[in-house]
Amino acid sequence: MDFAKQKTEGVEKESRFARYRQPLSQTFGLPAPRPEPLKKGEKSGKIGVREVKERMNGQQSFTDIEYTNRKRATKREVFLKRMDAIVPWDEWVEIVKPYYPSGKRGRRPKEIEQMLRMVMLQMWFNLSDEGVEEAIYDSYAMKSFMGVNFSAGEQVPDATTLCKFRKLLNDNGLQRSFFAQVQEMLAKEGKLVTGGTIVDATIINAPESTKNKERRRDPEMAFTRKNAKLYFGMRAHIGVDPCYGFVNNVVSTAANVAECKVAPKLLRPDDKVVYGDAGYLKMDKYVEDGIKRAYRINRQAGTFKRHYNDSLSWKFEHEIERRKSRVRRIVEFAFHIAKDIFGWRKLRYKGIYKNDCFAQLLFACVNLYNLAIG
Repeated sequence: MDFAKQKTEGVEKESRFARYRQPLSQTFGLPAPRPEPLKKGEKSGKIGVREVKERMNGQQSFTDIEYTNRKRATKREVFLKRMDAIVPWDEWVEIVKPYYPSGKRGRRPKEIEQMLRMVMLQMWFNLSDEGVEEAIYDSYAMKSFMGVNFSAGEQVPDATTLCKFRKLLNDNGLQRSFFAQVQEMLAKEGKLVTGGTIVDATIINAPESTKNKERRRDPEMAFTRKNAKLYFGMRAHIGVDPCYGFVNNVVSTAANVAECKVAPKLLRPDDKVVYGDAGYLKMDKYVEDGIKRAYRINRQAGTFKRHYNDSLSWKFEHEIERRKSRVRRIVEFAFHIAKDIFGWRKLRYKGIYKNDCFAQLLFACVNLYNLAIG
């Protein structure tokens, strides 16, 4: 028996099947295996969501490979990538960190940035607590935005965790800090224009039904009439710079509070020119800071329609009002982002304070979105 020949055949068989004994990443040309997830109590020194994304980039799942071969991305993916790049996550995490549980005792809390991302998804897509949880499980784009790695056994924070995190933000007024931080970022970018402000307000409807436990409507909301229509809810007042359209001040009141009474809270000390619609014709009576300003307020449009053909002076006045409106119209773009893109057409919570906290964070995101597309 030729033992040399058997030995040679054994080497050939070994080389033939050796490729199946090596890791799959080398056999089929896949990326390197994903590192082991962190053990309980182990600290990495990085922000959790970004660390998860780094680990996920180590080896893609079959779902990731399938999605990367698509010819086009969805609008949701494009939007989330754009907002992910523009939101100052590091600064916002530092704002929340002093108020967030340290995790030294008890169960390890969710990462701050991951909870902030979940709050943003809920706001941007107008979802409930349970709805945003299910949407993250269902949507690949949202799951990637959250940085959740299901292969490593990670799960999406549940609706109760999100509710408690939002309560932490509301109790400490951190949404105002987020808005102020965005203002600082715009100032560093040279996008925050001073010297003038456009003031305006919009009505956000509240539930009118009395079929609830208290058998009454929200006592902090009120009825108001606009264009012969009756509204019940809150009025969101904003001040916008006339150059780039970034929101610089946000104030929330009941719907029956006159716009001209709230206008002084929207003005900055260095504002020399103020633009507004006919609801601000008497605002100079309520400004008490002693600063001289030019109030370029639009008059009632119906007056010019009736007298437009009477004389040349009325046509001249109409042209002046038209030029005021051309400057003032930029404020409507902020409301367009808040109402049409982010879907803020109804109040989500009871009381002025909670909805004002929501408005502060919402208009901070409006500024970020405006900066991202600008």
